[in-house]
Amino acid sequence: MASALPYRPCVGIMLINAAGKVWIGRRPDAANEPEGPGAWWQMPQGGIDEHEDSKVAAMRELMEETSITSARIIAESATWHHYDLPEPLRPKAWGGKYQGQKQKWYLARFTGDEREIVLEKPGHKPEFDMWRWADVSELVPLIVPFKRAVYEKVVAEFAPLVKPA
Repeated sequence: MASALPYRPCVGIMLINAAGKVWIGRRPDAANEPEGPGAWWQMPQGGIDEHEDSKVAAMRELMEETSITSARIIAESATWHHYDLPEPLRPKAWGGKYQGQKQKWYLARFTGDEREIVLEKPGHKPEFDMWRWADVSELVPLIVPFKRAVYEKVVAEFAPLVKPA
Protein backbone atom coordinates (compact mmCIF):
# COMPACT_ATOMS: atom_id res chain seq x y z
CA MET A 1 0.00 0.00 0.00
CA ALA A 2 1.51 3.31 -1.13
CA SER A 3 0.44 5.29 1.93
CA ALA A 4 2.58 3.01 4.13
CA LEU A 5 5.71 4.07 2.26
CA PRO A 6 7.96 6.63 3.95
CA TYR A 7 8.97 10.02 2.60
CA ARG A 8 12.52 10.40 1.29
CA PRO A 9 14.46 13.04 3.29
CA CYS A 10 15.55 15.77 0.91
CA VAL A 11 16.79 19.35 0.74
CA GLY A 12 15.98 22.13 -1.68
CA ILE A 13 17.96 25.29 -2.36
CA MET A 14 16.57 28.62 -3.52
CA LEU A 15 19.75 30.29 -4.74
CA ILE A 16 19.58 34.02 -5.43
CA ASN A 17 22.09 36.23 -7.17
CA ALA A 18 23.07 39.85 -6.48
CA ALA A 19 20.12 41.07 -8.57
CA GLY A 20 17.65 39.07 -6.47
CA LYS A 21 16.95 36.52 -9.22
CA VAL A 22 16.52 32.80 -8.50
CA TRP A 23 18.61 30.05 -10.11
CA ILE A 24 16.53 27.43 -11.93
CA GLY A 25 17.60 24.47 -14.02
CA ARG A 26 15.64 22.70 -16.73
CA ARG A 27 15.11 18.98 -16.27
CA PRO A 28 15.85 17.00 -19.42
CA ASP A 29 12.76 15.93 -21.34
CA ALA A 30 13.08 12.19 -20.85
CA ALA A 31 10.41 9.54 -20.40
CA ASN A 32 12.48 7.76 -17.74
CA GLU A 33 12.74 10.75 -15.40
CA PRO A 34 10.75 10.32 -12.18
CA GLU A 35 8.91 13.59 -12.84
CA GLY A 36 7.64 12.31 -16.16
CA PRO A 37 8.19 13.77 -19.60
CA GLY A 38 8.14 17.52 -19.98
CA ALA A 39 10.35 20.59 -20.03
CA TRP A 40 10.13 21.26 -16.30
CA TRP A 41 12.32 23.68 -14.39
CA GLN A 42 13.24 23.47 -10.73
CA MET A 43 15.59 24.74 -8.09
CA PRO A 44 18.42 22.42 -6.99
CA GLN A 45 17.32 19.65 -4.65
CA GLY A 46 18.39 16.20 -3.59
CA GLY A 47 18.50 13.53 -0.94
CA ILE A 48 20.00 13.78 2.51
CA ASP A 49 22.50 11.00 3.20
CA GLU A 50 22.10 8.94 6.35
CA HIS A 51 23.38 10.91 9.40
CA GLU A 52 24.05 13.99 7.21
CA ASP A 53 23.11 17.45 8.47
CA SER A 54 20.52 19.06 6.19
CA LYS A 55 22.59 22.25 5.73
CA VAL A 56 25.59 20.17 4.70
CA ALA A 57 23.34 18.21 2.33
CA ALA A 58 22.03 21.45 0.81
CA MET A 59 25.50 22.74 0.01
CA ARG A 60 26.59 19.31 -1.28
CA GLU A 61 23.56 19.01 -3.55
CA LEU A 62 24.08 22.56 -4.84
CA MET A 63 27.68 21.69 -5.71
CA GLU A 64 26.79 18.31 -7.26
CA GLU A 65 24.03 19.70 -9.47
CA THR A 66 25.52 23.08 -10.44
CA SER A 67 29.23 23.02 -9.41
CA ILE A 68 28.49 26.08 -7.25
CA THR A 69 30.50 26.34 -4.05
CA SER A 70 30.38 30.14 -3.74
CA ALA A 71 27.15 30.48 -1.79
CA ARG A 72 26.10 31.18 1.76
CA ILE A 73 22.89 30.11 3.44
CA ILE A 74 20.78 33.04 4.64
CA ALA A 75 17.55 31.30 5.72
CA GLU A 76 16.05 27.90 6.48
CA SER A 77 12.41 26.91 6.02
CA ALA A 78 10.46 26.88 9.25
CA THR A 79 9.02 23.44 8.52
CA TRP A 80 9.55 20.36 6.38
CA HIS A 81 7.50 20.35 3.19
CA HIS A 82 6.06 17.12 1.75
CA TYR A 83 4.89 16.07 -1.67
CA ASP A 84 3.58 12.75 -2.95
CA LEU A 85 4.71 11.22 -6.20
CA PRO A 86 1.84 10.39 -8.55
CA GLU A 87 0.99 6.67 -8.27
CA PRO A 88 2.37 5.70 -11.72
CA LEU A 89 5.77 7.24 -10.88
CA ARG A 90 6.29 5.61 -7.47
CA PRO A 91 7.70 2.31 -8.79
CA LYS A 92 10.17 4.23 -11.03
CA ALA A 93 11.52 6.76 -8.53
CA TRP A 94 14.08 5.74 -5.91
CA GLY A 95 13.43 2.04 -6.42
CA GLY A 96 9.78 2.34 -5.37
CA LYS A 97 10.77 2.75 -1.70
CA TYR A 98 9.13 6.14 -1.11
CA GLN A 99 5.71 7.74 -1.28
CA GLY A 100 7.32 11.09 -2.06
CA GLN A 101 9.75 13.48 -0.46
CA LYS A 102 9.93 15.54 2.70
CA GLN A 103 12.07 18.59 2.05
CA LYS A 104 13.92 21.10 4.20
CA TRP A 105 14.46 24.23 2.08
CA TYR A 106 17.29 26.76 2.29
CA LEU A 107 17.64 30.22 0.83
CA ALA A 108 21.22 30.91 -0.21
CA ARG A 109 23.02 33.86 -1.81
CA PHE A 110 25.34 33.17 -4.78
CA THR A 111 28.61 34.97 -4.13
CA GLY A 112 30.68 33.71 -7.06
CA ASP A 113 31.10 34.24 -10.76
CA GLU A 114 28.73 32.56 -13.22
CA ARG A 115 31.70 30.80 -14.85
CA GLU A 116 31.61 28.58 -11.76
CA ILE A 117 28.31 27.05 -12.93
CA VAL A 118 28.91 23.76 -14.76
CA LEU A 119 26.08 21.31 -15.32
CA GLU A 120 27.99 18.45 -16.96
CA LYS A 121 30.86 16.90 -15.04
CA PRO A 122 32.73 13.68 -15.80
CA GLY A 123 31.27 10.70 -13.95
CA HIS A 124 28.06 12.48 -12.94
CA LYS A 125 24.77 12.41 -14.85
CA PRO A 126 23.62 16.03 -15.19
CA GLU A 127 20.39 16.93 -13.41
CA PHE A 128 19.74 19.84 -15.78
CA ASP A 129 20.34 20.52 -19.47
CA MET A 130 20.23 24.32 -19.12
CA TRP A 131 19.87 27.00 -16.47
CA ARG A 132 18.87 30.64 -16.03
CA TRP A 133 18.07 33.30 -13.43
CA ALA A 134 14.34 33.89 -12.93
CA ASP A 135 12.09 36.25 -11.00
CA VAL A 136 10.66 34.59 -7.90
CA SER A 137 7.18 35.22 -9.35
CA GLU A 138 7.98 32.94 -12.34
CA LEU A 139 8.81 29.82 -10.34
CA VAL A 140 5.56 28.03 -9.53
CA PRO A 141 4.15 27.67 -13.10
CA LEU A 142 7.49 26.29 -14.36
CA ILE A 143 7.51 23.39 -11.88
CA VAL A 144 6.12 19.91 -12.55
CA PRO A 145 2.52 20.05 -11.28
CA PHE A 146 2.82 17.62 -8.35
CA LYS A 147 5.59 19.75 -6.76
CA ARG A 148 3.80 23.10 -7.15
CA ALA A 149 2.17 23.17 -3.70
CA VAL A 150 5.62 22.86 -2.08
CA TYR A 151 7.02 25.60 -4.33
CA GLU A 152 4.09 27.88 -3.43
CA LYS A 153 4.92 27.48 0.26
CA VAL A 154 8.67 27.96 -0.25
CA VAL A 155 8.12 31.04 -2.41
CA ALA A 156 5.68 32.51 0.16
CA GLU A 157 8.18 31.96 2.97
CA PHE A 158 11.33 33.16 1.20
CA ALA A 159 9.99 35.85 -1.20
CA PRO A 160 10.24 38.64 1.43
CA LEU A 161 13.97 37.84 1.72
CA VAL A 162 14.65 37.68 -2.03
CA LYS A 163 16.16 41.10 -2.66
CA PRO A 164 19.10 42.49 -4.57
CA ALA A 165 22.31 42.46 -2.54
